[in-house]
Amino acid sequence: MQQKCASYPKLDRFEVLQYLFHPRKEPPSEPMQGAVDYAIAVDTDAVIVCRFYPAGSRAPAILFFHGNGETVEEYAEIAAMYNRLGISLLAVEYRGYGRSTGKPAASSMISDAHRIFTEVRKWRMQQKHGGPLFVMGRSLGSAPAIELAARYEAELAGLIIESGFAYTEPLLRFLGVDTKGLGITEADCFGNFEKIKEFKKPLLVIHAQLDQFIPVSDAETLMKNCPSRRKQLQVIPRADHNSILGFAGSDYFRFIKQFIDGQ
Repeated sequence: MQQKCASYPKLDRFEVLQYLFHPRKEPPSEPMQGAVDYAIAVDTDAVIVCRFYPAGSRAPAILFFHGNGETVEEYAEIAAMYNRLGISLLAVEYRGYGRSTGKPAASSMISDAHRIFTEVRKWRMQQKHGGPLFVMGRSLGSAPAIELAARYEAELAGLIIESGFAYTEPLLRFLGVDTKGLGITEADCFGNFEKIKEFKKPLLVIHAQLDQFIPVSDAETLMKNCPSRRKQLQVIPRADHNSILGFAGSDYFRFIKQFIDGQ
């Protein structure tokens, strides 16, 4: 039976949300050939519109949570790269982003991740997609990704974190949140560094050497706290938070492909 999700009332205040989320609306668009849009009702007044890029019924799949200033629409070219490598990308959205309705909040992002996971599992069964499922989170997306990894380890083949954070409170302070004035401590936050202790499956962490938002030490903390017997950290030289792909180039996809293949 699924446990009740934790809530984060101190993170759900306007003083935090204005820095934590940067939703952008997208006009309706047709997905590239072979891709499908999938709408998930997560609440009575909120529908999450995701975009799935399947690579075949037996292909490994990545359930992907993007960063706070992105949308699933932006991942078409990256998804095509994954598809050429024989990997499905299941890019999921947040409330208020892209063509999704509702307003984003910390608590709903985590609770929605569980609902999304249930729907993705159902969709894969309906489509007879039986390949291994990995969960991946970039930046803010590391929070829902690690949440699912900790809760559904038995159903996942591995966890991939790109530019993820171990500690929330220092990140909020860097973004401009007055955490002291609002009485926010790490105990009020997502707790990525604690949740990852529950995940024993393979872990890949990719991080920029010069990340200006989330220091490499956070990536090292996630690695240290994860009890997995197969885990690796790839630090991208000279890259910052938003230029990992530019500096890593084809190595980015090689790291992920080798990880998924168990090499």
